[in-house]
Amino acid sequence: MSQFDDFPDRDDEEEYIPSKTDIKKEMAALQDLGTKIVELSDKFIARIPIEGELADAIHQARGMKHREGRRRQLQFIGKLMRKAENIEEIKTAYERVISIGQEHTKIQHQTEHRRDRLLEDGNEALQTFVAEYPHCEVQYLRQLIRNSQKEQSQQKAPTSARKLFRYIRDIIEA
Repeated sequence: MSQFDDFPDRDDEEEYIPSKTDIKKEMAALQDLGTKIVELSDKFIARIPIEGELADAIHQARGMKHREGRRRQLQFIGKLMRKAENIEEIKTAYERVISIGQEHTKIQHQTEHRRDRLLEDGNEALQTFVAEYPHCEVQYLRQLIRNSQKEQSQQKAPTSARKLFRYIRDIIEA
């Protein structure tokens, strides 16, 4: 018999106790998440389920200009996030908000590309656009293209080009 027989064997059933390093990593991750939430616009923050003292702290941090005060406020937000009971909901909502932003950027780039093709290629691009989006108003689209090209040639402000962009974006989103 060995001298270690008195100690119980470590089973997989035994509860996992996180190390200090694991705890610090989790704390840093929550503080980073809090910082990222603070940097979002009000429209996106409204979609994240934060409430009470945490919501107040986030809104206060958004208005802070002083560097050291902001740093301390972000640490405080990290502390509040560690205490939050709905942290998984907050993480999920943040990921959803980020994916919405990425989708919006994708649509913007797609719209810019379509507008540029319509202005440069003319009828060919118009026919492919109408074939892809048959619910668009062809006559209105042609008018916007004509006006945009006229503005470009006269070096005027791109008012019609902006209208064309908005119209294309609305069609793509619909």
